[in-house]
Amino acid sequence: MFLFVGLGNPDPKHKNNRHNIGFLIIDNLNKRFNLSKQKPKFKGLLTNGEINKQKLILVKPLTFMNNSGTCIREIQDYYKIIPKNVFVFHDDLDLELGKIKAKIGGSSGGHNGIKSIEDAIGSNFNRIRIGIGHPGEKNLVDSHVLNDFSEEELEKINLSIQKLLDNVHLLIEKNLDNFSSKVNL
Repeated sequence: MFLFVGLGNPDPKHKNNRHNIGFLIIDNLNKRFNLSKQKPKFKGLLTNGEINKQKLILVKPLTFMNNSGTCIREIQDYYKIIPKNVFVFHDDLDLELGKIKAKIGGSSGGHNGIKSIEDAIGSNFNRIRIGIGHPGEKNLVDSHVLNDFSEEELEKINLSIQKLLDNVHLLIEKNLDNFSSKVNL
């Protein structure tokens, strides 16, 4: 069984924020693969189903970004999902807008949602980082991640998400290198 986690903030005012790209990906996965209706459980909105004949749970934590680990730990414990089968989709300031990179393990890189997950389950999980670009100055970072994508940015992000959806089977196969190269053509 696999757990796909999209990081974001549940307040409706954050719906189209750059920081909520993980939620956007989960919504698109649910739609593309016609998965079950989202239900509140384990401090998150859960869906389940199959992709590539593999059972999946998808979640959007309702604990806000900085406490995402709480939700993930509860799901992982209940379903006995090993960290290597956990995939976390999140924004990355250090990647160019729309660029996607996948890796297992590593550091939080200053991302508080990732830090919360590391504190809860360790660092040996899969990270699917989606570039949101950097505003150029450190003092602009908070407002950058909590502001909405522009229409032009959203077009580019939607193209990246479609490539991700087309190649999600490679994540389930744990072929992260091939996934990263195919989504960035």
